[in-house]
Parts: sequence; structure tokens; C-alpha cells
Amino acid sequence: MSYPNAVTLTASDNTQLNAYTAFPTDGAGPQPGIILLQEAFGVNGHIRNVADRLAQAGYVVIAPELFHRTAAAGLELPYSNFAAAMPHYQAITNEGLTADVQACYHWLRGQPNVTDKIGSIGFCLGGRVSFLTNAVLPLAAGVSYYGGGTHLLTDRAKDLHAPHLFFWGGQDQHISSAHIAQVAEALEAAGKPYINTVISYADHGFHCDERPSYHPQAAAEAWALTLAFFEQKLRLA
Repeated sequence: MSYPNAVTLTASDNTQLNAYTAFPTDGAGPQPGIILLQEAFGVNGHIRNVADRLAQAGYVVIAPELFHRTAAAGLELPYSNFAAAMPHYQAITNEGLTADVQACYHWLRGQPNVTDKIGSIGFCLGGRVSFLTNAVLPLAAGVSYYGGGTHLLTDRAKDLHAPHLFFWGGQDQHISSAHIAQVAEALEAAGKPYINTVISYADHGFHCDERPSYHPQAAAEAWALTLAFFEQKLRLA
């Protein structure tokens, strides 16, 4: 394990995965839980920082290593080297991802300081996985930041358990407006509640301050809405 606060989980296919965890510092509880899904570059400093920020906001967070079936534990790749991530990215399956998020859900439900309100949030690859997570787990909220490939999961829109909040960058060359529309149309057809936010001046990866595409204003605006959404769905609903 290359980072502190790690736990080792066993998925239903008997594979083991490491996950970063973060807890509220005030010790008050119980608190809602959140499953945080990584980008294609691992559970890196950015993802761990997001986990810590969510914990500071009063959530118990777990961020699993989604490439554990093909990569060594603790894999972190530079944002400039997507080619190194590709073999692992291409090897993941919806079945394996489902097993991983189920293991995280069971871990959260087993914590004495976690309520029955659990949400998910993901970035890039994790944005797509967060959508899948909402379809396979009884979540109370789901959030996806620039989840490329989500349009390939629109057949699962009917299975969503909870309202879903989407963020997209209007300058994103990786995710087309047609694919964004495809996701929204599938949710409309399924009658599922969602919020679809396109930030016209933001690019792919706008939330990550380690990427050249980082946009501080868009990141701050999206984060404020994310926290408000989680507050409403995981605490007040």
C-alpha cells in the first residue's frame, strides 16, 4: 500500500483490492458514506485529496483501486501518460466494477459510524463507473464528472436507484455533445431524476488541479453544487 488510511477488501470474485479511506475529523456521527471512483490514473494524490475534502464536509469515504486485477497495488500514473493506463483501462469489465463497488458498499454499511444513506462520485473513468454504481447499488445520490463512455451504459438508465448529477465541460474534445444528449435522453425516457450541468468554458478534467485543463472557477462552482446535492440527498431527504 502506497498511502495511509488504506483498507483491503475482497470482491465477490475473490480478488482483493486496496482502497483509500477518509473519515470526518470531528468524530461526530453517524454520517453518510460516499464511494469515490478514480480517474484512469489510479487512486492518486488528486483522488485522495477529493476524499479528504469530502471527509472534511462530514462524509465517510472509500476510494477503491479499480485496476487491481491487472495492476500492482498502489498504481499511480502521471497525467501525461495515458498510454500506460490503457491496458488496465481496457481490461476492466462492468462485472468486475460491480463486484468492486459492492465490496465498497458492504464496507461502508459495516462501519458503525455510517448511516444507510450512501452516494457515489467519480471523475473521468470514475464518472462512468459512478453511473454504473447508481444502477447496481441502492444509492441515495450519484455524481459524475466528465464521465466518458457513459453513453455506452444508457441501457442501465432504467436501473438507477437515485438522482444523478452530471458535470460536463463544453470545451471537452473527448466527450461529444451528442453523447451527453444520449445520456440525458435515456434518463428522460426512463423517467429518472437527474441534473445535467454543462459548463461551457470548461475542458475535460477541469476539476483536477494537477492537470493543464484545470479551471479553478469551474471547479469551485461544480464542487459547491456537488456538496449541496449530497447535503440534500444524503442528509435532508
